Amino acid sequence: MAVADRSGLPIAVGIESGPRNEQKLVVGTLKKSFLRKQLPKILIGDRAYDSDPLDAELAAMGVEMIAPPHPRRRNKLPDGRKLRRYKRRWKVERLFAWIFRSRRLVTRYEEKAQNYLGLLQLACAQILWRRL
Repeated sequence: MAVADRSGLPIAVGIESGPRNEQKLVVGTLKKSFLRKQLPKILIGDRAYDSDPLDAELAAMGVEMIAPPHPRRRNKLPDGRKLRRYKRRWKVERLFAWIFRSRRLVTRYEEKAQNYLGLLQLACAQILWRRL
């Protein structure tokens, strides 16, 4: 899982074992931030991140989650003003394209998770070095 800023640069990355629900990984990934500054004020995610418990947990941290309503959700958002920011979600997908330029990360050759996480953080450092 990765968190990017508004220009598509990595803020935090994290890995977990097995098939896990991404909603449960958001807070842990934000705590692994590269920056010493405060957390981002707004996070943009897809429909899978539309959850009241996640919204409450992020609100306690001072972060607002913007996600389109899940199809099974009963009470949908009243208007789409906040969802206009959702159009910028492609910048996160671009970050994954930049990360996967590293051939070692495309196919996971590393057996140990810590080695893979180290290579992932190194790829993020290279992206930051090139862009800043």
